[in-house]
Amino acid sequence: MAETVLYRQEGHIGYLTLNNPERHNSLGKQELEALHDHLEALERDSQVRVLLVTGSGDKTFCAGASLQELGSGEITGDRFQEVTDRLAALAIPTIAALNGNVFGGGVELALSCDFRIGVEGSRMRVPAAAIGLCYPLSGINRFVERMGVNLAKRILVAAEEFDAEAMLHIGFLDHLVLANQLEAFSQDMAQRIGELAPLAVQAMKSILQQAAAGGIDDELAQGLSRRCLESEDLQEGFLAQREKRPPRFSGR
Repeated sequence: MAETVLYRQEGHIGYLTLNNPERHNSLGKQELEALHDHLEALERDSQVRVLLVTGSGDKTFCAGASLQELGSGEITGDRFQEVTDRLAALAIPTIAALNGNVFGGGVELALSCDFRIGVEGSRMRVPAAAIGLCYPLSGINRFVERMGVNLAKRILVAAEEFDAEAMLHIGFLDHLVLANQLEAFSQDMAQRIGELAPLAVQAMKSILQQAAAGGIDDELAQGLSRRCLESEDLQEGFLAQREKRPPRFSGR
């Protein structure tokens, strides 16, 4: 049986691909366990500086948790939340390259990434209210943190459907491209981020996420800033500017 979640690394970029297009890349027990294991390994991998998450096929990025397995009890909303929480908590920047429509928990999976690139002609909807589900608590919190209360109400309470242009307009998408441009655009973005100073990138991501959650830990933030000031990367950055060449950051 083909693997339904694929992972590979090229240079400083990790590629995580949902590979079950026949089921709209929905996430059942097998997929959630694979995602959990890959994300756990990424937390320990200092070589990967940016993660690109996408899906196989040209119809759907992710349809969320498998409704069949939710109904049978094989998986729970809590298990799905463990995976999205882990993705959101990664220290490295994450990019969701949405290769098609995004539904249900797939919307939250995308929101758990730092950046989202969508394709023309795609749609987004979270139909929890339409089938009688109350979306899990930490997921609701993520919608509010990333989109604000009013938009979270439109997405969750009203179960509105958004087309690609509307997704860009409300800020769910950072970029909107033609389908045949998605791979090149997302790889270029990942490459550019991967070439930046990783300590500075990760420090600022951490502080920004604290701010979005309602409060910055001053002591932790100062420690992250001090680490950057004392890093070899900062000296390399200054030297590269003086020598008019691209910097070669080591993450130290």
